[in-house]
Amino acid sequence: MNGRDRYLATVRGEAVDFLPRTPILMQYAAEHIGSDYAALAADYRVLTRANEVCARDFGMDQVSCISDSYRETEGFGAHIEYVTDGPPRSTHPLQDHKDLTQLLKPDPLVSERMLDRVQAARHYGQHLAQEYSVLGWVEGPAAEASDLRGVSTFMMDLLDDEAFACDLMDLCTEVAINFGRAQVEAGAETIGIGDAIASQVDPGTYERLIQPREKRLVTALQESGALVKLHICGNTTHLLPGITDLGVDILDVDHMVDLRQVRDAVGEGVAITGNMDPVEIVLKSTPDQIRDAVREAYEQVGNPYMVNAGCEIPSGTPVENLRALCELVAYQG
Repeated sequence: MNGRDRYLATVRGEAVDFLPRTPILMQYAAEHIGSDYAALAADYRVLTRANEVCARDFGMDQVSCISDSYRETEGFGAHIEYVTDGPPRSTHPLQDHKDLTQLLKPDPLVSERMLDRVQAARHYGQHLAQEYSVLGWVEGPAAEASDLRGVSTFMMDLLDDEAFACDLMDLCTEVAINFGRAQVEAGAETIGIGDAIASQVDPGTYERLIQPREKRLVTALQESGALVKLHICGNTTHLLPGITDLGVDILDVDHMVDLRQVRDAVGEGVAITGNMDPVEIVLKSTPDQIRDAVREAYEQVGNPYMVNAGCEIPSGTPVENLRALCELVAYQG
């Protein structure tokens, strides 16, 4: 089986030869090819080359369009500053007002940074899609609303102006749907949804205001032919009832969350990835400790499972550590 075959079979709940390896690489990938984060975030040609080299060097089963969370934000009118050794920085177009009509209208085939990601998906689709799974990416409704308003301001909106918060998230959801569809048409078979800020709200707020919009996004992307993966950084234990109802195909699990509890919540129909601590396990431990952590995670969660850290592989991770994370682990039926 090649990486694409292994990945798709795992999502379908079929037996495979080895567990798929799907680490999230951004700054690490850029530095691995002698480049930097700014170049990877600004130019799809650097991003795709970095992902391809890492996939081949470490034995991964997926290449990714992920670079940072400000693709849609730039389309809305934000100014982006590229940083050599860190993720881009962005202004917040709605930080000082609530007038949605002042925002630009993001177009995934026109807006510069959205188009760059679509071009990454197209490059993969043309050159690597028969060998590797291709992962596109969009921001979830709460994450993008936070990018436009600023995190603290948006959290206050959820408390004291629900109507505005909902209007803003509805707009972000529509943009994410269009952006995801464009990546699918270009060559991505899976769309990841990043909604990190959701882990910071209480279950009631999540289930009333955020989850219905995530669900609309998930459904629309699946109807476009994509598999959908959800990534919410942090401890999402309190959100599991709402997450279970989303109907995602793949669920990223951060290291704060108990894998057995996740499997009990979502059942056997969802492929789970994670949840090794990216810093304490992947960056700072030894290859043998990483191998033990992978085996332990697999024992806890069972099938279907894909090998991944809880979040991005940190810059500075020793090569031998990432190789250990990506070593072949035989499927246990």
